[in-house]
Amino acid sequence: MSGRAPRAAHRGVGPLQGGTDESAHRALGETVLRVKDLQRVKRFYTDVIGLDVLREFEGIAFLKVSNGYGGHTQIIGLFHESLPVPFPKDPREPVHLESTPLHHFALEIDRGDFDAELDRLQRLGVEVTTFEHRWCRWRSLYVHDPEGNILELVCYDEAIV
Repeated sequence: MSGRAPRAAHRGVGPLQGGTDESAHRALGETVLRVKDLQRVKRFYTDVIGLDVLREFEGIAFLKVSNGYGGHTQIIGLFHESLPVPFPKDPREPVHLESTPLHHFALEIDRGDFDAELDRLQRLGVEVTTFEHRWCRWRSLYVHDPEGNILELVCYDEAIV
């Protein structure tokens, strides 16, 4: 026995299967984006997406997504491109807005909020693409942040077949 608390029951993911109770991970703790214009990107995630600033340091903004697992708040970190990385021997090029290795990342929303969120984003003038992922019964809104990263707002929708 590993001594870890058992994982929470697998909920609301439709036909998705797999994974193991033996793995140590429990939730996504943070996603960090390297950015050129920290203030502009921070305003997008706070004013448009609705996240709250958890903490700021020189060249860094941490935005709260949710309470997370085991006391670790789930966050999006915004780090100015000039900051060092955890592996100093891995050189980092300046951020190139026309290309990124990040395909997209997603925040989960409630199905009951989907239509209102779509309407709100469109009223703000944000370009939104919607998509239904039938294989897993997910309904998605896709938007670009000011530096071209793609953010998905996703919910489970059992009505999708």
